[in-house]
Amino acid sequence: MSDTPARRIDRIQPFRVMALLAEARELEQQGRDIVHMEIGEPDFPTPAPVVEAATRAIADGEVHYTPALGMAALREAIAGFYQERYGISVPAARIMVTPGASGALLLALGVLLEPGQGVMLADPGYPCNRNFAHFLDAQVQAVPVNAQTGYQLTLERVQQHWQPHTRVVMLASPANPTGTLIPPDELLAIITWVEQQGASVIVDEIYHGLVYGTPVPSALNLGERMVVINSFSKYFGMTGWRIGWLAAPSYLMPSLDKLAQNLFLSASTPAQHAALAALEPQTLAILEQRCAAFEQRRDFLLPALREIGFDIKVEPQGAFYLYADCRRFTDNSFAFAQTLLQEIGVAITPGNDFGDNQPQQYVRFAYTTSLERLQEGVRRLQQWLTPDG
Repeated sequence: MSDTPARRIDRIQPFRVMALLAEARELEQQGRDIVHMEIGEPDFPTPAPVVEAATRAIADGEVHYTPALGMAALREAIAGFYQERYGISVPAARIMVTPGASGALLLALGVLLEPGQGVMLADPGYPCNRNFAHFLDAQVQAVPVNAQTGYQLTLERVQQHWQPHTRVVMLASPANPTGTLIPPDELLAIITWVEQQGASVIVDEIYHGLVYGTPVPSALNLGERMVVINSFSKYFGMTGWRIGWLAAPSYLMPSLDKLAQNLFLSASTPAQHAALAALEPQTLAILEQRCAAFEQRRDFLLPALREIGFDIKVEPQGAFYLYADCRRFTDNSFAFAQTLLQEIGVAITPGNDFGDNQPQQYVRFAYTTSLERLQEGVRRLQQWLTPDG
């Protein structure tokens, strides 16, 4: 037996931020005070109605397997959420409950891709997207994007980088690490053109509830071959519950069902009962208050970082991230992040985690901590980086 892992593992990169997080936790154990702006996880606890629903389900013995597609009641509730929030009629039969959005993405790519086919995505972007493609022995087509395109793919970029083997275009709106949206007209143009090529689009909407200003429509009614992924982690504050969903064309549902049976069997049953409560009006009212708090944090942190000297060319319209050019201070964002952690106890994420598009000149700030802690982090940064300012 070989002691060497499969070669595909060599193409899958670890999260560098996890090493920084581990280092930050170790410093905290030593008594250091750390301002955490590295983690893409809401600091708010899961809303009480959600926790109470899970507790009841466990007490009532609701702990057995569900169908691979998920509980019928939850799929119906998600369909109702689309109708109520977006005015979109999506049959529950086209909705699948998954072990987090990561489970949804793995299933979607699994049914859409053959080995060697291409997945086009934006660089910078969420690292798991390309790593899942590597896991399936697909070809990653990372397209460099910048502030001029809002750090998003455009139809022009998609057409320029199209290859005969391209099978899937993956979009995220709002996106990690930039928090930017794809304008609805551009999104429709991309989806229409890609489907005309006989390929598919996957749209990641896991930050969709966290959009500031004018509400944006879901992509779900813009194409016939599209898969939309969502999650209860970010807007709904259920990161550790590992529960998400996808909406897909009817013709894909049997294949998704079969693949899920073999990979996961089903999503966590207590988490599914909890998710039902997450869609109730009383919970949604709590979540909207939290969304307003995230917007307040963005509105503080964005100008504060710009004043210090970070170049943030695009104001994020959603999620809870700021993607900042740090060239005024460094030409090595990873070393810069390590220095900030060690010297002043501020934890941020280096651009290395998000692709190969000039990662050394970018860092990501997550405003997933309280306004007071953000203010403290800014104070430390200002004192360290601009001592004479």
